[in-house]
Amino acid sequence: MSWALVVDVSLCINCRNCVISTKDEYTGNTFPGYSAPHPPEGLETIRVERHVRGEGSLVDVTYIPKMCNHCDNAPCVKAAGDGTIYKRPDGVVVIDPEKSRGRRDLVKTCPYGMIEWNEQEQVPQNWNFDAHLLDAGWKEPRCAQACPTKALRALNVPDSELEKLVETEHLTVINPEFGTRPRVFYRNLDDALSHLVAGNVCEASGDGHLKNLEGVEVVLRDSAGGDERTTKTDPFGDFRFSGLTEQASTIELLIRKDGKEKIVASTQRVGSVNLGTLLF
Repeated sequence: MSWALVVDVSLCINCRNCVISTKDEYTGNTFPGYSAPHPPEGLETIRVERHVRGEGSLVDVTYIPKMCNHCDNAPCVKAAGDGTIYKRPDGVVVIDPEKSRGRRDLVKTCPYGMIEWNEQEQVPQNWNFDAHLLDAGWKEPRCAQACPTKALRALNVPDSELEKLVETEHLTVINPEFGTRPRVFYRNLDDALSHLVAGNVCEASGDGHLKNLEGVEVVLRDSAGGDERTTKTDPFGDFRFSGLTEQASTIELLIRKDGKEKIVASTQRVGSVNLGTLLF
């Protein structure tokens, strides 16, 4: 049995309960063998990053909680080399609060930037999965307990079961190219980090005003993937296409309504774009 954490970014609302509860647990508290006391300000072993796509009136915001990944192939453990940072049999990576004193060099050994330097205690610190609570019988760390939307889910399962879960729930990790084999997994991360194409479809009414068109078919042709995607406008005439992974491409937008179709946009896209109001 070993620990892992699943983060569903589609459920994170940036309440920061995970940050605050972890801060409350460690600030001013010493846990011998687990952690030196955190200072009241400045040090956060859990961070919530804001990822924005789109622009203007059509913006999509996703919040991504980040923390120590408790990697099975942890560069920090290798860099320490002497047990200052070690991986427990249950998968948790712990920085020894005594052995690590004065070892500021260990901060940069994490490729994810998730080791913080505690200037007050002169020690490097990570989110250690609240190992002291787990060893006391807790079923989950405080960050998961405090999450109101259950965006954080702690698991203590055999690795074989974890592998099946990764496959069935389509879980991913941050920066898989690092080869560190993290034990913090994400749901809906790929979509949040992809690019967005959005806009609004309307037509001129008899009185000269513009009328939003609901339920019309919008087709996106993207040169990067060579594919064609289709969606429909919502009651406000708005549409969104997500999942574009290339940074730049040429896109063409086609609208179909009542047996008629019209190309309303053909442009070069860089990142996420809001095409604004498109007239049919």
